[in-house]
Amino acid sequence: MAAPKKGRGPAGGQGRPGRALALILIVMVALAGGMFLSGHTTPRLGIDLAGGTSITLEAQNQPGKPNAINPTNMDTAVGIIERRVNGLGVSEAEVQTQGRENIIVNIPKGTNSKQAQEQVGTTAQLYFRPVLTVQASGPEAPKPSDSASPSASGTPKPGESAQGEDKATDEDKPKGEEATGSEATPSASATTQGRAVTGALTKDDPTPGASDKPKASESPSADPATAKLQEEFTKLDCTDPKQRSEAGKNAKPTDSIVACGSNVPGSYEKYILGPAEVSGSDVDDAKGAIDQQSGEWIVSMEFTSAGAKKFQTITGRLSQQQPPMNQFAIVLDGEVVSAPSVRTALSKNAQISGSFDQQSAEDLGNILSYGALPLTFKEVSVTTVTAALGSEQLQAGLIAGAIGLALVIIYLVVYYRGLAFIALLSLLVSGILTYTIMSLLGPAIGFALNLPAVCGAIVAIGITADSFIVYFERVRDEIREGRTLRPAIERAWPRARRTILVSDFVSFLAAAVLFIVTVGKVQGFAFTLGLTTLLDVVVVFLFTKPLMTLMGRTKFFSKGGPWSGLDPKRLGAQPPLRRSRRVNAPTEPKEA
Repeated sequence: MAAPKKGRGPAGGQGRPGRALALILIVMVALAGGMFLSGHTTPRLGIDLAGGTSITLEAQNQPGKPNAINPTNMDTAVGIIERRVNGLGVSEAEVQTQGRENIIVNIPKGTNSKQAQEQVGTTAQLYFRPVLTVQASGPEAPKPSDSASPSASGTPKPGESAQGEDKATDEDKPKGEEATGSEATPSASATTQGRAVTGALTKDDPTPGASDKPKASESPSADPATAKLQEEFTKLDCTDPKQRSEAGKNAKPTDSIVACGSNVPGSYEKYILGPAEVSGSDVDDAKGAIDQQSGEWIVSMEFTSAGAKKFQTITGRLSQQQPPMNQFAIVLDGEVVSAPSVRTALSKNAQISGSFDQQSAEDLGNILSYGALPLTFKEVSVTTVTAALGSEQLQAGLIAGAIGLALVIIYLVVYYRGLAFIALLSLLVSGILTYTIMSLLGPAIGFALNLPAVCGAIVAIGITADSFIVYFERVRDEIREGRTLRPAIERAWPRARRTILVSDFVSFLAAAVLFIVTVGKVQGFAFTLGLTTLLDVVVVFLFTKPLMTLMGRTKFFSKGGPWSGLDPKRLGAQPPLRRSRRVNAPTEPKEA
């Protein structure tokens, strides 16, 4: 049996290096094609490079809870705010604590950033409160009539009180909004302000409205409106931003409060609300979706086990009340964001449906999902970072990277001469892969290139160059021992491969640890460093080594000329080992 030929191996070895080169070429073309087809031809920039908004929130002490500001509650608040902002589709928002009481929210300039800024400011706890009284508010608000006519839609016109106007027709009233539950049974509908809650099988049956005057709930679980509360309600003008922000301020969950709400832009309603009976932490999940039967946008809610019991209790009681006392208000930051009415007792699941569009349904679902914070916060400052400052920082980073790359190229050309050609092509391939992947990761996972990430890419130039140098030096060592180029390339590879893998593993491990234990922009540095380290392994195995094998077959490198970088004389090569052996002369027999 013939002995196997040495130096033969898998693709990328001496025998078939073209396969590895073809594979990496296909990968590069696929990534570049995907980048151009997706329309994302440049990496997404972070707030420090593209500009954006930085919001500082300060945790506030709460009555009766002197130790509420603690690391656990702060971390919980960070997670909720981050999910709330990212739930709007804002990519690469940074939310992190600063000191003991502050949270910093960085929102990059882009889609929905303004909307995210508005929701970040609404950081109070979320509560479900029964509606005791509701009335249109403002100098232009129409006065309620003596009697309310039934509405087929179940919702009054914008700007009207909950009772509606007796002259309004069905065509004049907007489409009502209702919530449904899986355990619903048919029951009477009610004229409401905004949205209505019904059972899954309930239809909009006209029901006479409430009286023209604000009325307190007769529910045994709700505190009666005091004279002071009635006075505050009478004086409240929700069209005044100052009064609107002060309504219900510093109230406890167990207090009855006055509050403002708006179903239609420019139209406000004022409420007297009973004590909170369900909190935002009782909501397990909520989201905007399209109803498969009606094709309309709805908001579906799912409660926790404890929340389902509370919700069943309040909806069971409210469903027996007359309008507007059959409504519950969803209150965030002292403002009524929705006030659906209840038609039947609901438990774990409910749906709010009606005149939603996609944006309003997703907004309400987002508030319900992520609105409950363990602390209340005050917006201390809002700083806008201009793109001009970011462009200057990016320019400085690119200049630093160009200088570093130029120094590496000069060193490779001076010291390795012809081998520098292989190194430069490998750096080019690595750069193309890094650029295309970063461009695709922007829309895919929300990756944004910030200044620390640029620094990580610059550091990666040195890591990639180090891998080439390790391999080149192993090849030159083999030539110094007297071997010709082609055997030297193959014998040097196993030793260089082990060194490169160990070096890259240490670098990747450091990047992974840094990514896990840090927050904010430092994670951008760690992510870029880890990504480029992985790409270094791919480039060395699938491009540098196969290209070195092909170049070793050319006359320029195989002859070992002075400009090849592999000149045996310049390297101080020793004569071949087989020629250095001495052959002993046969010994003559000694004379006796």
